[in-house]
Amino acid sequence: MKVLVIGGDGYCGWATALYLSNRGYEVGILDSLVRRHWDNELGVETLTPIAPIGQRLQRWQDLTGKSIDLFVGDITNYEFLSKALHQFQPNAIVHFGEQRSAPFSMIDREHAVLTQVNNVVGTLNLLYAMREDFPDCHLVKLGTMGEYGTPNIDIEEGYITIEHNGRKDTLPYPKQPGSMYHLSKVHDSHNIHFACRIWGLRATDLNQGVVYGVLTEETGMDELLINRLDYDGVFGTALNRFCIQAAIGHPLTVYGKGGQTRGFLDIRDTVRCVELAIANPAQAGEFRVFNQFTEQFSVGDLALMVKKAGNAVGLNVEINNLDNPRVEKEEHYFNAKNTKLLDLGLQPHFLSDSLLDSLLNFAVKYQKRVDKKQILPKVSWHRN
Repeated sequence: MKVLVIGGDGYCGWATALYLSNRGYEVGILDSLVRRHWDNELGVETLTPIAPIGQRLQRWQDLTGKSIDLFVGDITNYEFLSKALHQFQPNAIVHFGEQRSAPFSMIDREHAVLTQVNNVVGTLNLLYAMREDFPDCHLVKLGTMGEYGTPNIDIEEGYITIEHNGRKDTLPYPKQPGSMYHLSKVHDSHNIHFACRIWGLRATDLNQGVVYGVLTEETGMDELLINRLDYDGVFGTALNRFCIQAAIGHPLTVYGKGGQTRGFLDIRDTVRCVELAIANPAQAGEFRVFNQFTEQFSVGDLALMVKKAGNAVGLNVEINNLDNPRVEKEEHYFNAKNTKLLDLGLQPHFLSDSLLDSLLNFAVKYQKRVDKKQILPKVSWHRN
């Protein structure tokens, strides 16, 4: 099967492309490489030194004998996208090609517009390209659990059945996104749902929780295949950031009370979930939604776990509760369903002491690359 990974140079995309290639899929990567540009714009670097995409792919071929096609360009450019799809002829498209940071989208008007145009227009172009020439192709789209917000009822997987004035219907689950980035993902979901309903396309929306970890079997094969690991206040995610802060002796940055509860998963489960979605495609006209996470933690609980793991390996770890730069509930009900991927055969990697040790050791190994000025949050949701 031929799988095109859009955004295959990024954190989730790179790990997924190598994983699928290793499992015998014929893989192509389509990427504008803009994620590297945003690092330059923000003046940050990934903790791990990542090689240029051409070197990465050449090393993969040298090690495994497997080649991955590369298409460099922007999917907001319809002509480029259409040409790449015709050249590669995918059976499935895995779409990671979006600006994925909530803080980045909240920097100012320009970054909000960039995020929405990049994410919404890129996905719209993809839907039109599929309708025109690849109607049987299966779209596996990375969504986010952040689309749902923090409602005071259980979060279902994409849809909810309600009774109103004596009538019953199953409707898309209500969305309460918390940033311009999360809003863009909601717009995507609506557009994809429309394309499936009206044009008969097939799509799976993977509403992913917060991803942690750096090593998969493939990215651990060689230094040139190493994945990015972000620790800065714009692109770094909670657990990865905490481990890196612990490694350099910086107090862990818990925003507000720390009761914010989210779904989390290991990057090794991200790649497996994508494969399960590809191997079990949606039907024509079907818009499926899978909630892609394995465990739920509060930010405060994560900080305590990192403190304990850090102390066990001789690190002195402190926790600081900072003024929350975001507008969000800091204590709330959170109970989300996540059975569909488990039913398809996902065997989760749960957060363990050994995984925390691995992340901490990784952070210690590369700690000289940390720019301490980039750790504290600099973007506020509040009007300044």
